[in-house]
Amino acid sequence: MKRPLEMAHDFLAEVVTQDDTVVDATMGNGHDTLFLAKIAKQVYAFDIQEQALEKTKERLGQAGMTNAQLILQGHETLDQFVTEAKAGIFNLGYLPSADKSVITRPQTTIEALEKLCGLLVKGGRIAIMIYYGHDGGDMEKDAVLEYVIGLDQRDFTAMLYQPLNQINTPPFLVMLEKLQ
Repeated sequence: MKRPLEMAHDFLAEVVTQDDTVVDATMGNGHDTLFLAKIAKQVYAFDIQEQALEKTKERLGQAGMTNAQLILQGHETLDQFVTEAKAGIFNLGYLPSADKSVITRPQTTIEALEKLCGLLVKGGRIAIMIYYGHDGGDMEKDAVLEYVIGLDQRDFTAMLYQPLNQINTPPFLVMLEKLQ
């Protein structure tokens, strides 16, 4: 059985081609940025922490990937760099092995999600990994679920992939696909 993050990658890989522009809304340690760089033409990756940018730059360099633009800004500014996208991914929470008080926030996450939904092409997809076992995580989880549930079903399909028998707030995946 696939873990939620593996499912997220499969979900995006089904639609992303070497002609596409994609967004990694939360760069983190660069795993998603590298994954996207291997399958897309151009990746725009965002994070507010210098450590994330350096780790991602190193990871991409080791893999010989040069098609990612690493942006040291919040994901809510993505529309300043991207005009159209085939896919995007969010890993909400905090940067592993870093300051756990620096977390994604409901307001900026919803703003980024709204903007990315608007820039998504027909058939485009967004994967949202929700990690919520930290202070503030429940508020963001609730805000994202409320936003997604409110999307018009004529415009988006929204699905949930979640472990049911695990303890300690296991992360789960929300998947969106733009219909028109």
